[in-house]
Amino acid sequence: MNTPTRRRFLTASGSLALAPLLARAAGESVPEGLIDSHVHVWTGDKSKYPLSANFSEKDMDPAVFTPEDLFAEQKGTGVTRTVLIQMSFYEFDNQYMLDAIEAHPDRFRGVAIVDASVAGVGDRMKALAAKGVRGFRLYAFPDKVATWAKSDGIQEMWKVGAEEGLAMCCLTDPASLPVIQEMCRKYPGTPVVIDHFARVGMTGEVDQKQLDQLLALAKFEHTRVKTSAFYALGKKAPPYTDLAPMFRQVRDAFGSKRLMWGSDCPYQVQGDHSYAASVALVQEKLDFLSSEEKADIMMGTAEKLFFA
Repeated sequence: MNTPTRRRFLTASGSLALAPLLARAAGESVPEGLIDSHVHVWTGDKSKYPLSANFSEKDMDPAVFTPEDLFAEQKGTGVTRTVLIQMSFYEFDNQYMLDAIEAHPDRFRGVAIVDASVAGVGDRMKALAAKGVRGFRLYAFPDKVATWAKSDGIQEMWKVGAEEGLAMCCLTDPASLPVIQEMCRKYPGTPVVIDHFARVGMTGEVDQKQLDQLLALAKFEHTRVKTSAFYALGKKAPPYTDLAPMFRQVRDAFGSKRLMWGSDCPYQVQGDHSYAASVALVQEKLDFLSSEEKADIMMGTAEKLFFA
């Protein structure tokens, strides 16, 4: 799979402390607190969970980020639930994510990756939904979306998404947003989630023309935006307040009930970046957000889509 490497999306690197905290005891109920809508986890156990042939150990940076590592980062932040995004290292083998969901069913839901080129993709989507998957990641870059119109598998994914309430979660650049808009028009009932502000601002500056392409999706009522990956956008430095004007425009267009916060861990906790700083941007730094809007962005929107 010709997917841009994570290193192109990173601006800093560092090490993560390992702390096996908050293991879920049998029957323990997890408080329904804030929700992180975007986290990747993986393990160093490549015997039980082999990497895809298209990836190698050198792509694993950091070398490991398990649910226990995530719980350590979340401690004290009020975040108790998380949407796990299938890690590219494993491509279509979603087993590590599924095992994490099974081990922590109160804490986790998943966004899987499926091979749309193989027949029966709709049935596979439904089978994964029975295991806690609530969305499917699409790499919506120009070379990928160019084939969508002629791909029976992609069309089936969007159709089944509408029928089953399963989200198409698009990792995209601004250049691909017009194609996503066409799919939203063709499948108006399909839940759609745009990751990381559609990566507007990755160059260091927020391009208004690119942002306008994202804002144009607001006319589709089932389209939502992840306000996430602050470490990679704009000035790429905490407290990330330079992103406030973009954040405000997105809020004005979509409304808070169609925005959801996500950290993009483990990348949000590298170098000078931290989990707490990502939470704080929404909770403390954006004075134009009401308490109700913060509750939507930090919990309500993701709860309705992924945990209902």
